[in-house]
Amino acid sequence: MEILGYIMALVVGLSLGLIGGGGSILAVPVLAYLFCYDEKVATAYSLFVVGSAALVGGLRQHRNNHVDWKTAIVFGIPAIIGVWSVRHFVIPVLPDVLFSLGSFEITRRMGMFGLFSLIMIWAAYSMLSSKERKGGNGDVKYNYPLIILEGLVIGAVTGFVGAGGGFLIIPALVVFANLEMKMAIGTSLIIISLKSLLGFFLGDALAMSIDWSFLILFSSITIIGIFLGVYLGKFINGKSLKKGFGYFIIVMAAFIFTMEFVIKQ
Repeated sequence: MEILGYIMALVVGLSLGLIGGGGSILAVPVLAYLFCYDEKVATAYSLFVVGSAALVGGLRQHRNNHVDWKTAIVFGIPAIIGVWSVRHFVIPVLPDVLFSLGSFEITRRMGMFGLFSLIMIWAAYSMLSSKERKGGNGDVKYNYPLIILEGLVIGAVTGFVGAGGGFLIIPALVVFANLEMKMAIGTSLIIISLKSLLGFFLGDALAMSIDWSFLILFSSITIIGIFLGVYLGKFINGKSLKKGFGYFIIVMAAFIFTMEFVIKQ
């Protein structure tokens, strides 16, 4: 199972390198079901893995002048606050059983992974949508109230389920900051890296024992996968791959929901 887990770490990086997203969608179930970490550790480690991978991708985009650093900071600060608040204050105090419906108990794990499976469906929909995503015209203007609210909400969701949320951040940057699409993609990677890594180091790393040797190995394999994915992307039809990955995410979401709400009951 561990060997399969490390192979999947490479696949996490491949997905990021080939289609620019989907890393956290795979990282959380790999950590939870192949390495058997509980929900707190799996989502925490996912933040580090996805944050490290996004940082590598974001720095590559910076070299191509596709990062708006001011926007990354404006949007990133509330997102970081959202992640840190949830990881530092909310997750540690969540009870094992959130609530009961008659004899049916909704556990903390079911709540976190249930929300995660719903987010996976949303991510799959964005990948399968035939709509061509259009960017702004590059005349950057900040709608500060909506940017702050959006950043806090996306940060809180990231903190709760360990997902990077690029499919949420990119549209927000286009709508609320009027960024061009290439700039929005590069800037989103920097935002994801900032909120994921700072949320991990200021929250989980202070509250739990971290297996650094495992985490660095897993993240290193993921980063190798990114570079391999970028190389393979030169020879593979990205649109077809994205649709195929979208269907795969739906299957994974159904698997997680079945494991948590059917089999474990």
